[in-house]
Amino acid sequence: MTSEDGSSCCSSPSSPPQKSPPNYQRYLPLLVLLTLTLLATLAKQRHYGSWNFQFAMHDFMGLFLLSLSMLKLFDLSGFANGFQKYDLLAKQSRPYALFYPFLELTLGLAYLSHWQPQIIHFATVILMSFGAIGILRSLRKKEKLTCACMGNTLNVPLSTVAIVENIGMATMALLMLLLGSPFKQEPFARDSTFSKKQTTRMALKKTSNH
Repeated sequence: MTSEDGSSCCSSPSSPPQKSPPNYQRYLPLLVLLTLTLLATLAKQRHYGSWNFQFAMHDFMGLFLLSLSMLKLFDLSGFANGFQKYDLLAKQSRPYALFYPFLELTLGLAYLSHWQPQIIHFATVILMSFGAIGILRSLRKKEKLTCACMGNTLNVPLSTVAIVENIGMATMALLMLLLGSPFKQEPFARDSTFSKKQTTRMALKKTSNH
């Protein structure tokens, strides 16, 4: 049976359009990653036995880059597809888009191992600053894209947050580059010193008990 306007009286009502999630929910994966990275950095500082700003920045950069590379490697091809939509060099070179997560992985491991810090700082400044240029150009064109910064498994919009992320990491690397290397002694020596302090405390405690 149809009504006078020709529509069916038995037709099911159209479903209301789905609302997009609030912005804070869309950026929740990034906020979780930043929070966990910060907590891990604080935990490592606790292990060192004292707070050192440069050591903290080193650890934060290493853990953060390592996490970002892991998310990209879950779906390498999908990441490359999204990355090529806005990165200037990736648009011209598919191999670069595929290799980019391994660059982040290398930098992350280098930060955590304190290997050649001055070279790593310089490379990070170049890589992150260049990436920010591509993001800025896409935003100026008002392109609605998904940020490939967290891989293809998490849907994070390409926005000024991505620029802040890249520029923030470039700024931290530049600051560490200007401050110079804080590693007057090898990390293993720091750990050894920390272990000696712990051993001395335990020995003094046993002596006092006797």
